[in-house]
Amino acid sequence: MRNINFNHLRYFWAVAHEGSLTRAAEQMNLSQSTLSVQIQKLEHQMGHPLFERVGKKLVLTEAGQIALDYADTVFKAGDELLSTLQGRPMANRQVLRVGALTTLSRNFQLEFLRPLVGRADVELIVRSGNTRDLLAQLEAHEVDVVLSNSAVPQDARTLLRNHLLNEQPVSLVGRPRSGSKFRFPEDLRAEPLLLPSLDSDIRVAFDRILERAGIRPSILAEVDDMAMLRLLARESEGVTLVPPIVVRDELEAGILVEYCRIPEVTERFYAIVKKRRFPSQLLIDLLDIAGAKFRTL
Repeated sequence: MRNINFNHLRYFWAVAHEGSLTRAAEQMNLSQSTLSVQIQKLEHQMGHPLFERVGKKLVLTEAGQIALDYADTVFKAGDELLSTLQGRPMANRQVLRVGALTTLSRNFQLEFLRPLVGRADVELIVRSGNTRDLLAQLEAHEVDVVLSNSAVPQDARTLLRNHLLNEQPVSLVGRPRSGSKFRFPEDLRAEPLLLPSLDSDIRVAFDRILERAGIRPSILAEVDDMAMLRLLARESEGVTLVPPIVVRDELEAGILVEYCRIPEVTERFYAIVKKRRFPSQLLIDLLDIAGAKFRTL
């Protein structure tokens, strides 16, 4: 087997980080044609295209993203050697890039990532955003997984796959109170409510229950961010619709109490991945751990 030509690898590395053949050629004082030929030679040796052109942009393929991860490691080697000889060793690290919906429970995200937190050999990159942007990043191999509370549609053409990680009950919670037991749904005729936004699946299911019961609630706030809904639940005298995992710390501390579980309403948590020829072993391990926990519930 032939050894990799590290000059070719450096040319590829420069273009990948610049995102432009023109800028990389200027930076390396080479012609674009020379740079293009060198990258083609590397692609031929590896047996996979490393870039694809989308409009006027060069976008990494799956093989290209993997090659870039290794190239980053290779070209850090000089720095690591110097650091080691100077008494400051640097650990080699694997990287996992995670996209998470801005509205997703932080407690759930932490539970999923906990097996990797604190590992010296792992660098976690967590990006928040909306569904459309994060799925675009997943398609472009800029993140390895997207954490969501909604599954993506499946058909024969899509390469995206949904992994059900957990299914949580949904409750009404609020500050501790004295008096009679909370009655659902009758007491909601008079209780002010803090609710997830209408984009939420649990909100849609909850509204259907109230509609069947003939109840038109008094709504204090509609919030699409679970972290903000958690804060408002702490401060408000109203009743908040939320999965208990979102306010787990407040429930354990007695700041909030669970008034009742909502029948037939649950929130599902998914890991959305793109089918890849070269899957991340870190991600495979995380999905296995999360799946094993879910099956034992």
